[in-house]
Amino acid sequence: MYIVIVGDKMGLFDKFKKVFNIETKKEIEVYEKGLEKSRDDFVSKLNLLNKKYKKVNSEYFEELEEILIMADIGVNTVMEFIDRLKKRVKSENIISSDDLKEVIVDEMFIIYINNEVIVNKINYSSEGPTVILFVGVNGAGKTTTIGKIAYKLISENKKVMMIAGDTFRAGASEQLQVWGDRVGCKVINKDTTDAASVIYDGIVTAKEENYDVVLIDTAGRLQNKVNLMNELEKINKVIGNLIPNAPHETLLVIDATTGQNGISQAKSFKEITNITGIVLTKLDGTAKGGIVLAIKESVGIPVKFVGLGEKREDLRVFDIEKYIYGLFKDLVGGKND
Repeated sequence: MYIVIVGDKMGLFDKFKKVFNIETKKEIEVYEKGLEKSRDDFVSKLNLLNKKYKKVNSEYFEELEEILIMADIGVNTVMEFIDRLKKRVKSENIISSDDLKEVIVDEMFIIYINNEVIVNKINYSSEGPTVILFVGVNGAGKTTTIGKIAYKLISENKKVMMIAGDTFRAGASEQLQVWGDRVGCKVINKDTTDAASVIYDGIVTAKEENYDVVLIDTAGRLQNKVNLMNELEKINKVIGNLIPNAPHETLLVIDATTGQNGISQAKSFKEITNITGIVLTKLDGTAKGGIVLAIKESVGIPVKFVGLGEKREDLRVFDIEKYIYGLFKDLVGGKND
């Protein structure tokens, strides 16, 4: 979780670097590499803007607004962000566009946190298996995400089971089995179209065999919301009857490269089930990494994991400090900092 401390003379970016000095270099490098496309596009535009306008004026703000919207940060977030910048420019008497760079970084961080305590960790059950339900449209990378999270949890010495609850898409259970074989994880599947039945069998087995975590795949269709809502209600009821207060997490998987369409998906899924966190896949594949901020602003749900590469270890617990650093490192401090 994150605590915002503002008001001292040290810039937020300098604080990040001090923290990162004691963290593993590899972790920061994954963010830097994963956000390379977004950084190259975003920061190059900001640098050009600062060369064009040496002094901060109304034209500067108009062009900055356009750059931020093009980065998929979201119109409402951008408007609030620009208002905050203007207030700081006035109160701190900032004239040079160069002096505004660290303020931009500060405000990006603050606007994501929004005076909240953001919890990015999995809500583990204190007793019995922790049940994590995964939802999302087909093609978002849901099954791959489940496999990668299974790998991460197994590497943390947890006993993990996967349940093939997507009985709608052809080949979904086979794809999950491939991941199970790859990471050494038990997969429960069944030749039926009744997802709740598969999930029931899986959770009974997980309880009997003392599994720590159960990861459940679900169907990805969103075209008919009523059918999907009914199926998720049935699944949630089955899970809750077997394990009180479960599922402990319902994670929505969104493909970052789909941009604003991904935000529409988040709004739709939020209407039909209780989403506790978002997994943003393929963040390394888009130049519009601002979608992280847009999703938080649009649906008020924290991003818990991000996909920063194709390797199974490249799915990372989302960290706002590392994200901001990875996005802006070439803007503040220079390329070789």
